[in-house]
Amino acid sequence: MTVDVVILGAKGRMGNTLINMALADEELNLVGACERKGNTDGLVYENCQVSDSLEDLLPKVPGAVIVDFTAPEASVAMAKTAARFGNPAVVGTTGLNPEQQAELAEAAKQVPLFWAPNMSVGINVLLKVLPQLVQALGEDYDMEMVETHHRMKKDSPSGTALKLAQCLAEARGWDYDEVKKHCRDGIIGERPKKEIGVQTLRGGDVVGDHTMFFFGPGERIEITHRAHSRETFASGALRAAKWLARQKPGKLYAMADIF
Repeated sequence: MTVDVVILGAKGRMGNTLINMALADEELNLVGACERKGNTDGLVYENCQVSDSLEDLLPKVPGAVIVDFTAPEASVAMAKTAARFGNPAVVGTTGLNPEQQAELAEAAKQVPLFWAPNMSVGINVLLKVLPQLVQALGEDYDMEMVETHHRMKKDSPSGTALKLAQCLAEARGWDYDEVKKHCRDGIIGERPKKEIGVQTLRGGDVVGDHTMFFFGPGERIEITHRAHSRETFASGALRAAKWLARQKPGKLYAMADIF
């Protein structure tokens, strides 16, 4: 069985990667490509609808799975439109605030909806094994993180860094919002034991690096995940699209559901 897909933000860095990979995948049919108003020049694909309006496009591709790596506001609007037309949707957008995440969850009651701030298999395996490491090391080990991305990235810290840091906090039984430290400056005093620092670097064309540090007495452990290509995330998103096409509404799905 092949799955029809629609790619949003088709001319962006991620959108272009998704389109090329969808075209090369025998299990997928690229049936739609959507861009913002007046920006569809050059989008020509065989048997593929091209539009600058998702509302105009979806009636022509019933049941197609939308794949969206755009911006928080655009992704929320997309989810509401997808729910209205009955199209499942995979969202890889980062930087969504709690209210926007709640809006995705509301749309997921009407149509199959999937959201993950990082689609890589490696990151999602880390999310499963990190709690074991945290609990085994114990509270003598201070936990910190550094994340690095390209200079064009708009949100900070990255959605992946937040997800990883929340995972570390939960493993300690902490409320992340109470222990997070996203910036340090000036005379800050000694580091509290109950704190997780997440520092941000931006520059060049770095796809995405995340390093977690566990500083203990006389030693430290460093765990680093480096994304070498956007294809890492695109592959995970298209895998999610194939899986989501067989699911029912009722919850906001995540990578853990696929595993």
